[in-house]
Amino acid sequence: NMKLGGLGPDYETIKEKVKKLKLQKEYSRQIKEYNMRNITVVQRLPAKPQVPSVSRQKALEYAKKIPRPKTFITKQSEVLPQAPTGTSLPPLPSLESLWNRHKKEKEAVAAFKALHIL
Repeated sequence: NMKLGGLGPDYETIKEKVKKLKLQKEYSRQIKEYNMRNITVVQRLPAKPQVPSVSRQKALEYAKKIPRPKTFITKQSEVLPQAPTGTSLPPLPSLESLWNRHKKEKEAVAAFKALHIL
């Protein structure tokens, strides 16, 4: 008579685990009660009276007297003018040099592709 494992829950092991948990909780409850009865109330030390620190007061006074740094305000008049819509802008001289560079790099990439490097 062998009992093979199945897909359903194993009620025997579940019952054992539940019993063990109940014993643990009961033990912890008993320990808590024992400690509550036997612990003497710890006398708290009286709080220290708050004495204002002399050095802190001096530091605060010094901080009030220091001039604050001036913030720089950016000028709003330096905004670049925008062209009205529909008009073409004059060609930029650097745009032509960038276009020539693009063509040269495009040729170099084509050469690498011809050599099957890329």
